[in-house]
Amino acid sequence: MQTLKKQHYLPRFVSPVNNGEEVTYLLAGDLGGTKTNLALFRSSEGELDVIREDTYASRDYASFSEMIQHFISQGNDPLPKRICIGVAGPVVNGKVELTNLSRELSEDEIRHSTGIKAVALINDLEATAYGLATLSPEQLTTLHRGAVNNIGNMAIIAPGTGLGMAGLYWDGKNHHPFPTEGGHSDFAPRTDLDILLLRYLQEKYEIASWERVISGPGILAIYQFLRDVKGMEETAELRDAMEEGDPAAVISKAALTGKTSICVKTMELFVRYLARESCNLVLKMKATGGLFLGGGIPPKIAQLLETGEFYHHYLQGDRMAELLAGVPIHIVNNDKSALWGAAYYAGLLAD
Repeated sequence: MQTLKKQHYLPRFVSPVNNGEEVTYLLAGDLGGTKTNLALFRSSEGELDVIREDTYASRDYASFSEMIQHFISQGNDPLPKRICIGVAGPVVNGKVELTNLSRELSEDEIRHSTGIKAVALINDLEATAYGLATLSPEQLTTLHRGAVNNIGNMAIIAPGTGLGMAGLYWDGKNHHPFPTEGGHSDFAPRTDLDILLLRYLQEKYEIASWERVISGPGILAIYQFLRDVKGMEETAELRDAMEEGDPAAVISKAALTGKTSICVKTMELFVRYLARESCNLVLKMKATGGLFLGGGIPPKIAQLLETGEFYHHYLQGDRMAELLAGVPIHIVNNDKSALWGAAYYAGLLAD
């Protein structure tokens, strides 16, 4: 059970709606191209408690509504009154095109299949931003404390399978998360090596976005560039390990040991690019209230982010170093924050 307390370095959100009820049941989901997490939550007096949770292979179901119906049917729990699903993609007018699954999902479809009226689809990074409301201090790793009691807009950048970004607008009293598709904006090279990498990526993908370098596939792309263009050595042992497992995970783990030059260089570049785009995001959002590093990768490479290299490159923001230095920076260590954020958002819906 997690109490929704407001820490000074966490966002302040509008309180959930209780409609006079002491207990409300909420269904939350985090829908991805590979897997989907669904959970039933109990909301009472500012607390969220997971009743039941399950993970599904997204492609195993003809429709997402069928998956929800299966989840609900598996328990003898009270039916949820509100549903919120975080989805990897832009939600427009209550609909989203799930590119990786080649299908569309809408709020109306979920209402029709479940009979529940209070339904919302939100972007997964927007859900992650709302998930910050449910975090405890132990679920954050602070890279930089920033200015004391800094307030203002906040930003979140989340590299994983892709690259997600979201902002949290500060109205003087509360924060209001909003999604972006900033991961698909153009990669901005700064050094001669960056320019070579840009040309390499353009040959592979035509358009080189930040997602092409700051993501799991991006780690592999940087590695392949160093191997194929810069001629860095790839050992047979490393090649075999990448063929058997997740290449990005193999590369990052090897970099943490410091023994494999090509992996060390790959992650050195990855950290620099993450820092550069984090700086860009903070400047565009004027996120003086805080920067959060979410997604699956930052918690796993915290050791590399804590060396000082990330912060060094983050500060290189033209003439805005003083503003950047005042921004608190945290790693989000809870890999279920999007699911919890969807539950929090469900609590904001009117029945």
